[in-house]
Amino acid sequence: MMPNGGATLQESVALQRAALKQIIEEPLRCAAQASSVVWGSRAGLNAELARLFPGVPHCRYLYAMNVDGVQISDNVSAAGVEEADFGRDRSHRPYMRESQPGTGFLLSRSYITLRQRRPGLTAIQLVRGADGVALGFLGADFYLGDLPLTRERFEEKHQWRQLRGDPSIRSQVFYQTRSESEMDRQLNVVLGVVEELMVDHGMYHIILHFSSSRAVYWTLDDPYRYRLFDIQTLVDPDICLAYPKHPYPADAVVPKERIRAILDTLGSLRFVDEMFYLRSGTLNLFNGIVGLTFSCDGSHYVPWDEFLTMDVAFWLGTA
Repeated sequence: MMPNGGATLQESVALQRAALKQIIEEPLRCAAQASSVVWGSRAGLNAELARLFPGVPHCRYLYAMNVDGVQISDNVSAAGVEEADFGRDRSHRPYMRESQPGTGFLLSRSYITLRQRRPGLTAIQLVRGADGVALGFLGADFYLGDLPLTRERFEEKHQWRQLRGDPSIRSQVFYQTRSESEMDRQLNVVLGVVEELMVDHGMYHIILHFSSSRAVYWTLDDPYRYRLFDIQTLVDPDICLAYPKHPYPADAVVPKERIRAILDTLGSLRFVDEMFYLRSGTLNLFNGIVGLTFSCDGSHYVPWDEFLTMDVAFWLGTA
């Protein structure tokens, strides 16, 4: 799937829910109409729901409830009729506590299922008798993993985001000072090694932990596994010989000529203030985001070009 250019996360979810509703609503409405004929008979409902079950796509469980949310049929699944939940009061479950639309059909918000403890959702269809009186509800449970992938891949907007950290750390920020780490003492060597690996050896994402003198990184040749550099490795330029040459990726957002400026700015923020200083910094070449975590445990995620326009005065709040 192609990314859904500029939609928010909530908009992407709404689009997927609309697509699922189109798949589920009509089959469940037909099932409710057919089951109304045998409503009130446990055996009749079980048999009718078993007959209707294949017509409700991707369904895990199909069942009937009275108007109070108490189950009056057994669960029907691909495996057949399961008797465990007859008489179960479902009125307290998330899908029964949402407002029922006037159409009589509800596709619930996702929730964590009791059995599998994984995300699922439930479709509820109001069942009416021939005289129009409400008889109860037909419920259909779905696991998110079973549903078709009609949604496009969500693409985050590239904009500055700020997130608060641990309140206990924030409250102590005025009582702490930066302790010089081994990475601080040899930062010029560390940044030189990192730049070389990112420009010429396929490293595309790195997390520099300045306070604990280590780094976590990912490479294009093995993108699904992260690796760890300790400080002894980071200060040895010879390690670059252990990584094959790799052309700089054409689809990288960050120009390779700007990598060193970004790394140097991260280094500057490490020493910006003895009380307010950078603890860790990240750079990803493909989404172009620079991540910052400061001594107050607050985090910032900034597009690389915007990051380079922010001087020391900005971060100290004196601009």
